[in-house]
Amino acid sequence: MTISRVAACLLAAMISAAPVAHPAHATDTGAEPSLLAFGARIAGDDARTRIVIDFDRKPEYSVHYIANPPRIVVDLPETAFGFAASDLEPRGLFRDIRYGTMGEGSARLVLTASGPTRLAMSEVQPDEAGKGYRLVLDAEMVSDLVFADLVKSQEWQQVASVAPSVTRGDRVASDAVKPGDDFVIAVDAGHGGIDAGASGVETKTEEKQVTLAFAKTLVERLNKEAGIKAFLTRDKDEFLSLSQRVQMARQHHANLFISLHADTVRQKEIRGATVYTLSENASDALAANMAARENLSDEIAGIRLTEEPEEVADILLDLTRRETQAYSVTMARAIVSSFEGQVGLINNPHRFAGFRVLQAPDVPSILLELGFLSNKDDERLLLDESWRGKIADLLTEALKRYRSPNVAKGG
Repeated sequence: MTISRVAACLLAAMISAAPVAHPAHATDTGAEPSLLAFGARIAGDDARTRIVIDFDRKPEYSVHYIANPPRIVVDLPETAFGFAASDLEPRGLFRDIRYGTMGEGSARLVLTASGPTRLAMSEVQPDEAGKGYRLVLDAEMVSDLVFADLVKSQEWQQVASVAPSVTRGDRVASDAVKPGDDFVIAVDAGHGGIDAGASGVETKTEEKQVTLAFAKTLVERLNKEAGIKAFLTRDKDEFLSLSQRVQMARQHHANLFISLHADTVRQKEIRGATVYTLSENASDALAANMAARENLSDEIAGIRLTEEPEEVADILLDLTRRETQAYSVTMARAIVSSFEGQVGLINNPHRFAGFRVLQAPDVPSILLELGFLSNKDDERLLLDESWRGKIADLLTEALKRYRSPNVAKGG
């Protein structure tokens, strides 16, 4: 689509006139990020949209396109995003804008468009005050054919943190984990990095912070038990793809995989913990909606999904899956039993749906919704350190009961 020079100039004038706050100084913490993004603004309409991001130093960047839905992905070095989320509220061509870390040394901006869109211009410019640089992105609407050609003709690699072959040996204690040594538990803090998850109704605390805080508490508590070795899939604010989380559990011969979440729902009165297990058919509409949202994690992070190799479909694999599912259900019931009378539970607290993060064929897996950040009472508890300790104790007791008859299963 052709945009007149007059319209483009007006758009540039609108966004350049927006006030820019420069950072007063950068503190020396010994672990300063490569870049600081301290300001951002967006202007435009459904034909052309401009985004400007201010950096303290000149950023290196690359641009890629992904279809279904149409997304523009801007990869950056490690970056601290210091501007308010409201500064990049979606508008114009974009219905969703995400930014955050993607792993060690990298960050990403993902612009999800309402229709096929390309960057007519992207460049780094020094700011007028000479105190930094700005990344200017001019996006315009294009035809389906033009966008399809952009996607087809490009060559790019995913950032290292989402490569499916990555081994995360650093997530296990120094002694190597071998099948049969201990009862190994993979504790997965949901979301992270660019994927912040839900946010609290009152404090706006991000789900990725809630899950990581509880995951650390749980792992510390579990590792006090003889014969149990727990490890974190992530121990900081970083993005992991859903398949990578599953792979880490399998690589380390986990006997159990627990994915932790604290979602939101429209009905603010709904509260309490829920335990989910895997099933092709969802138990109810709430479970189906929850799985659909959680399965969007990779899309939010701008991952180009590729066809994964299919497992050999034979009777032995089918039996393994059935056995794994049975152990998962047993674990779910043990947790519900431990929580009853001690912790608030949702009605029908054991539910099931098609969560991609629970699909390891040989590792019993559950997804635990600790509570709902959309409920102010649940939010208050989720942020309470003593409450997290209580839940960790109850979970540990449930896991010990689950382990007793099942420990001989192996990883």
